[in-house]
Amino acid sequence: MQQEFILTLSCPDQRGIVHRVSGFLVEQGCNILDSAQYGDLQSDTYFMRIHFAAETPEHSLDGLRTAFAPVAEAMHMKWEMHDAHHKPRVVIFVSRIGHCLNDLLFRYRSGLLPVEICAIISNHADFYQLAASYNIPFHHFPLPAGANHAQKQAQEARILEVLAQHQTELVVLARYMQILSASMCQALEGRAINIHHSFLPSFKGAKPYYQAHERGVKLIGATAHFVTTDLDEGPIIEQDVERVDHAMTPEELTAIGRDVECVVLARAVKWFVEHRILLNGHKTVVFR
Repeated sequence: MQQEFILTLSCPDQRGIVHRVSGFLVEQGCNILDSAQYGDLQSDTYFMRIHFAAETPEHSLDGLRTAFAPVAEAMHMKWEMHDAHHKPRVVIFVSRIGHCLNDLLFRYRSGLLPVEICAIISNHADFYQLAASYNIPFHHFPLPAGANHAQKQAQEARILEVLAQHQTELVVLARYMQILSASMCQALEGRAINIHHSFLPSFKGAKPYYQAHERGVKLIGATAHFVTTDLDEGPIIEQDVERVDHAMTPEELTAIGRDVECVVLARAVKWFVEHRILLNGHKTVVFR
């Protein structure tokens, strides 16, 4: 297997960015396999993702990072470089609604999702048997209804211990029905993805599909976004919708909506692990 790497960067838009980056890769004896760029006129920021291969075996990720640092510094870049074959370590959070969890596990087992799922964390014990069937550790950290601040802190401290133990690179909230504290959100900044059961902004709170049914909506959807301290307002990664009509029951809307949630969340996770998502203020640039 040849060595392949992915470079992502953003910097002030200026002349010579592509020339400097491609010139660096030529000097290092590397070949570009795929390249995508975007210049945002509003923020005057340039974004780039390059997937490249090393043509000689002596290249290392650390060596390439060290060599690229002066180029990045000269052009004021925010950048990352990754081994394209590395499978990020993922922990999934879930409560009592399991369709997204089940879908992610199936994609993982089938090789469709290039990750290592290290653990499943839940405030309920409903899916411990599902986790066991995939030979994945299941951590049950219950939180009683009306839990006070101290109880919430204690539960989140145990969660953070598990994340540290597994050297977690991505947390996926697969319908985890607990609001994360500000400190937890900050600890997971840029590496936690949530699936929201509506096409934001719309129908927040309990039973969203019943709310949608009452309003006679013609489209339902789902939104995957990064987790921030602002509830359900983090940078959006992916959205999708399905057309519905007046003859459908709330249960039918729920079934359709859950299918959309699975697809949207899986796309967001896949794009994250393939380093296709770059932050642009409160928005994202996604190189598909």
